[in-house]
Amino acid sequence: MARNKNLPLTETTYYILLALTQPLHGYGAIQEIERLSQGTVKIAAGTMYGATENLLKLKWIKEVPSSDKRRRVYRITATGQTILQLETQRLRGLGKLAEKFGY
Repeated sequence: MARNKNLPLTETTYYILLALTQPLHGYGAIQEIERLSQGTVKIAAGTMYGATENLLKLKWIKEVPSSDKRRRVYRITATGQTILQLETQRLRGLGKLAEKFGY
């Protein structure tokens, strides 16, 4: 399999893409990431803002309509889903390799 130039993802980007498999605004995604990571990953608002701007440029997420005009709501795109799937496969492969060495 050819290596994707966008991989590996940072832990932050991986969690953002996972969180945005459902429509969420930035603060909602921050809360969801903290929940998904069982409190081990905490993303600051500034980090989230920069990351969402970058992911929008990459077309890995898109803004979706929202009834709350004060908040921008985002959701992963098909391209973002492909990247998330490729990274998940990469991580699974690392896990299987580690198991072969007894870890």
